[in-house]
This record gives sequence, C-alpha cells and structure tokens, in this order.
Amino acid sequence: MSKHKQRGFTLYELLVTLLIVGIVLTIGIPNLGDFTRNGRITGAANDLHSSFMVARSEAARAKTNVTICASADPMGAANCDGASFEQGWIVFVDVGPGDIWRADVGADVEYLLRRHPPVHENMTINTNGATFFSFAANGLGRGAVGGVNPVVSAMICDDRGIQVVGGGSSSARRLVVTPVGRSVVIRDNDLIAGSGDAC
Repeated sequence: MSKHKQRGFTLYELLVTLLIVGIVLTIGIPNLGDFTRNGRITGAANDLHSSFMVARSEAARAKTNVTICASADPMGAANCDGASFEQGWIVFVDVGPGDIWRADVGADVEYLLRRHPPVHENMTINTNGATFFSFAANGLGRGAVGGVNPVVSAMICDDRGIQVVGGGSSSARRLVVTPVGRSVVIRDNDLIAGSGDAC
C-alpha cells in the first residue's frame, strides 16, 4: 500500500493566516486614509506654491506684470471673478489695468500661463478674502492693486482642521507670501496653530 502525501493547509494554519491578515488590515487601512488625505493637502499646497513661483519668475523674465488670481471657472472662461482659491486659479500676463484677466486689451493681448482646477471637495483654501497677488516687471510684489489688498497667506485644510499627524507636522498647510513676493509653505503644526489663521 503506497502512501500519498496530502497537500494543502490545515485549519490551524488557515486561521493563523487570517488572523495576521486581519491585524495588518486593522492597522493599515486607517493609516492609508490619512496618507491619502495628507497627499492631497501637500499636493494642493505645492501646486499653489509653484503657481506663485511661476508668476514671479515669468514677471522677472518677461519684464511685465504677472498676476495669480482665484477663478470660479479656471478651465473654461478663466476670469478673475472674486472666487475663492479652492475653486481654482489662473496665472496670466497682466498688461491691462487692475488684476482682471481679459483676452484682449487694446493692442496688447494678455495670455494665460497656468490654469489650476478646483481642489478636492473636502478641502478649503482660506486667504482671508484676498483673491489675487500681482508681480511687477522686476519680479517683486505690486502690493495693493486698485485699492484691493493681495494674498498674504493661504491656509489649506481638509475636514480634519489643524491637528498633529506625525513628526510635528500638521494636517493643514500654510502658504505665506511676503510683500516682495517670496512664498513658502509651512507644515509645522506649532507654527500653523500659532499663526492665528483659521481653516
């Protein structure tokens, strides 16, 4: 009589494997959600920061005014219409008066340098009511245009608000723009919470 080796798992081995998979999923799935939300916040902050950098470098390179402004329809009509930055924004060469993008201003044509679509639906970008920042031909900030103050800071948050998410980092990001046009993204929770800006 020949003996046949049986192949497969015992019930004990199967239960231990399922227990290990359950523990890994219990720990990993909540962290994966936070990882995704942190990535969205970081992505939006970096996109806004890079738009400021593009506007500044293009103003200095082309020796003309360049403006970044909030737009309710950045992928379509793309007007500076007083919307909030969470709806999207545009960067454009600003040859006309003020900070409003126009397709044709006399003999000069303003053109778009960058469009950014709305951010994720759970995110907000609070600029304390400011809707634009304009760079002069030398690459420095123009300050108030037409009596309207420019963006000084932007608080980028999601439904978590401002809280520590690890290593002293915040769940929110704060973009700070100096009057001369230099911008920096802050992620340290103590600096963000102490800024006085709200989500």
